[in-house]
Amino acid sequence: MRSDAGRRPAAGLLGAVLFAAAPLAGAAAVPGAECLSIQDESSRLACFDRAVGEAARASDKAEATVQAAAAPSAAPAAAASQPPSSGTAAEIARPSLIDTAWGFRPDSRKAYVRLHEPNYLLFARYTNDVNRAPYEPLFDAFAEDYDFENVEAKFQLSVKGRLATTEDRRWGLWFAYTQQNQWQVYAGDISSPFRETNYMPELFGSFRPGVELGGFEFNLLNFGFTHQSNGRADPISRSWDRLFVEGGFERDNLALIVRAWTRVRPGDYEDDNPDITDYLGYGQVTALYRRGENTFTLLGRGNLATGKGAAQFSWTSRPVLGPMRVHFQLFSGYGESLIDYDWNQTTVGLGVTLNDLL
Repeated sequence: MRSDAGRRPAAGLLGAVLFAAAPLAGAAAVPGAECLSIQDESSRLACFDRAVGEAARASDKAEATVQAAAAPSAAPAAAASQPPSSGTAAEIARPSLIDTAWGFRPDSRKAYVRLHEPNYLLFARYTNDVNRAPYEPLFDAFAEDYDFENVEAKFQLSVKGRLATTEDRRWGLWFAYTQQNQWQVYAGDISSPFRETNYMPELFGSFRPGVELGGFEFNLLNFGFTHQSNGRADPISRSWDRLFVEGGFERDNLALIVRAWTRVRPGDYEDDNPDITDYLGYGQVTALYRRGENTFTLLGRGNLATGKGAAQFSWTSRPVLGPMRVHFQLFSGYGESLIDYDWNQTTVGLGVTLNDLL
């Protein structure tokens, strides 16, 4: 056991150090400074122990308080370092209507087959004026009184396929086929015939310009050849061939498809409809707008010189049965079908569809 005499020099040295450090601390209190005046060495050492322990706990508490106070200011700083968002995730990831419809995305398949024009079935299509004139020579050949109903069914089938493309998918060679039928399904007294069937094969090239024009993205340029006919013999044969160029423009959920054409005149057979451009003109414009899962489409075409043309409005709903959606169609003017190219009528129909134009 050490003697008190051995302890005193050590205690005196500690006290001297603390006393010398006190002036250097300035306004800050030195832990254990109050213990220097205690004469009993054991009591003085116990006092120093308590003072140093309390100072350590106070230091830890102060550090925790500083960290907690700094945390809220760090959060805004971290948020400020993030890039500003220009819209919701769905808006940022929204695919281009044209790119999706035409396989312009680099990861799309080279051999690309999909639906083309709208594929629909109108269960009932009403016309305010049935076009009987072209069929009069045929009706006159029968003893019975034949006639068409004002209500019929109408349907359209359309597909397209990419025959060749470049690695970046910006160029492509396409083939398309569209067939439209007017079916007198409710005319049982004349055996419910197909009043008209139009066949339209197309061969064309496709390119994605990808440039901005007037606030729209110019994302589609098609150019090629179209043949359209009803496959009938005289006196109800109708057909024509065209060279066309087509541009597609889009902005958000709005797309414009503009097509212009020139007719290729037949050279080695009689022209069934020499005045068809007087009624169908030399081009058409189609506007498509998508709102939610509903699609609204408006088509207009005509000949400004003759003042004749047509307009068609359609609406498709969200899917109601698998991929099928409700389809409403309103047409007014000339040329709903080839046999009606010079016949002015207004029709309205309701049915289902599998796809839109885009």
